[in-house]
Amino acid sequence: MSMKVDLQLDARPDRVVARAAELAALGADGLFTFEGRHDVFLPLAAVAPRVPLELMTNVAIALPRSPLHAAHAAWYLQLASGGRFRLGLGSQVRPHIENRYGATWSRPAARMGEFVSAVKAILGSWQARTPLDFRGEFTRHTLMPPAFDPGPNPAGIPPVLLGGLGPLMVRTAAEVADGLLVMPFNTEAHFRHRTMAAVRAGLDRSGRELPDFAVIPQVMAAVGRNAAELEEADAAVRRLVAFYGSTPAYLPVLEEEGRESLQPRLHALTKRGAVAEMAELIDDGLLSAVAVRGTPEQCADQIGRRFGDVAERVCVYFPGCSPPDRYLIDLVSALHRVPARA
Repeated sequence: MSMKVDLQLDARPDRVVARAAELAALGADGLFTFEGRHDVFLPLAAVAPRVPLELMTNVAIALPRSPLHAAHAAWYLQLASGGRFRLGLGSQVRPHIENRYGATWSRPAARMGEFVSAVKAILGSWQARTPLDFRGEFTRHTLMPPAFDPGPNPAGIPPVLLGGLGPLMVRTAAEVADGLLVMPFNTEAHFRHRTMAAVRAGLDRSGRELPDFAVIPQVMAAVGRNAAELEEADAAVRRLVAFYGSTPAYLPVLEEEGRESLQPRLHALTKRGAVAEMAELIDDGLLSAVAVRGTPEQCADQIGRRFGDVAERVCVYFPGCSPPDRYLIDLVSALHRVPARA
């Protein structure tokens, strides 16, 4: 089996369908949205009936939402796409939940595990036409009158995936979700030593094996074919790596690389808005450990070596510096030649 490739769909509402069609023409197998500058569901709703690719939220932030909201959006997108949708959920970090979303934060792994279970219970109730009776610690869903029940989805129930980095969240994903969305701020050492160990622990708890569970990495890529292009791409990715590295929740990745002393220094610089100084602290060694860098073919080779034995698809994105579409064609084509998990 060859590696499947998902590319990020990040376009204004008046361009999103056209851009999705362009990405399909480049050979992409799927598209994913991120809850950043634009809504995470609405672009996929516009694209689903028009562009025949697999679609995924990567990720929709769960904690400010009700599981019922997420279930309705997933049901609609699964039907509109003809069964090509995956619901990817994530927790975000405390400052964003409290200060950007205006929601409450507590025990993220426990809450996310229950959220995933609640969404699956709601979708399952609609599909099987059985009474809804989900009673959790954080949410309860016991009322579903016929007037509010969309009924069975002709395209079936969409998979529900959970994004995670820390061992508790990753283990939770492997216990209750259909797959793990691997955080892009990661390294091969962290992925092998910590992420996959937590996946196996969660699968043991759920009585499942790795073939029953999807592992979908997301990778930052700095792509170019000459020195100027690579320098520009590196600079953009370096800024994002510095931003991620400043976050206390992401310290374990730096610990695995022996760079834990960077986190407090980066965090202090964020307080001053010293973006350039932050980027200067990310040397080429750390950049290469987190991101993939080089020509499209070199990036595909790096992705294959990191993830090919455990993943059947990969989400690739290009923070702050999008390569020309002709390079995307080359990258997708090269990844399609990479052996992936059967």
